[in-house]
Amino acid sequence: MKIASKKMLAGAMGAAGITLAVFTSTAHAQAIKVAKIVELSGGGTTAGTMYRNGARLAFNEINAAGGILGRKVDIAEMDTQSQPAVAKAMTVKSIDDKADVIFGPVFSGSILVSMTESQKASIPNFTGGEAANLTQQGNQFLFRSSFSQAMGMPKVANYLANDLKVKSVAVIFINNDFGKGGRDAIVKELGTRNIKVAADISTDPGQVDFSSAVLRAKQANADALFAYLNEEESARLLRELRKQGYDKPIVGETTIMGAKVIELAGTAANGVRGHVGLTADAPVPAIQAFAQKFEREFKTKSDHNGIKGYFSAYAYKAAVEKAKSTDGKAVAAALRNSCFNTKQNPGILLDVCFDANGDIDRESFLVEVKDGKQAVIATLPPLAKR
Repeated sequence: MKIASKKMLAGAMGAAGITLAVFTSTAHAQAIKVAKIVELSGGGTTAGTMYRNGARLAFNEINAAGGILGRKVDIAEMDTQSQPAVAKAMTVKSIDDKADVIFGPVFSGSILVSMTESQKASIPNFTGGEAANLTQQGNQFLFRSSFSQAMGMPKVANYLANDLKVKSVAVIFINNDFGKGGRDAIVKELGTRNIKVAADISTDPGQVDFSSAVLRAKQANADALFAYLNEEESARLLRELRKQGYDKPIVGETTIMGAKVIELAGTAANGVRGHVGLTADAPVPAIQAFAQKFEREFKTKSDHNGIKGYFSAYAYKAAVEKAKSTDGKAVAAALRNSCFNTKQNPGILLDVCFDANGDIDRESFLVEVKDGKQAVIATLPPLAKR
């Protein structure tokens, strides 16, 4: 490890009081080493914990079934504390520990700075981050577990234009890499459909009081509201919208309909609609079976992040088996420009294709929150089939 990297890691650990996990089984010299670098505290706790648990469930199943290519999987779990600098330091640590693959971070801002390290080391890196620019950097070792904003936002805009037939929308977004990327993507898609952005409202990560943002949205008098924030902030926004009597359609992309948001917002989440790439309430037998196993294991319902983690583990397994190797370059090549189906790889839950950039395409869903649950109102085909 370079001296600068050592100092950075020591500083991050000292400042945050972090104890890095070690790979769980040193007895298996030939074990496949998996590093999970996720948000287990800080602003990304909900997303990171769900992602970690989904991947943990999958790898427990994989090990119980004999591992990958007959090799057991050993796992190191690390907490980024939702800080990009810590995420980067932990990625360097994982590389020094000879990790074969890295899962996470989930937050776009963290993976944006940490992925350069896994790229230099030629280590496949799965992420739950959705910011469009992540896979526009030419990184051949980065792979998504969910749609990019460039894939999801056209579906949201189509719903607003064709189903709700709105002419104007108020946009509320969170001012971080995730939120700004989503804001830019939806504004572009709305413009191509001649839908006016009546208000463009920025909010801060960790913001508690949304009274001013909601007041501005009401004053804009738009036909609908599009909201794109992280989980905790989404719940606070929904409670304030209901408190102020907002009565226009509330539409989002994935996050605002998430299980944790519904739990935190309570009845304030009812009526929210939008597009989700993954939902535990999807009418897909494999996803329903996963949801039941997740809830039994962790005593809580999985959100989309839990499914992302589970899918990522099985996508890695499928790629290793296709490549017949854990070599990072071989695994990355096996994933790029490739499709995997559930008949041969049931753990991926839905047939999926990865493109040359590591972006994915598969079925997705339109949902409405009813009585505290996501109700699927339509299943949308992969964009490539439209």
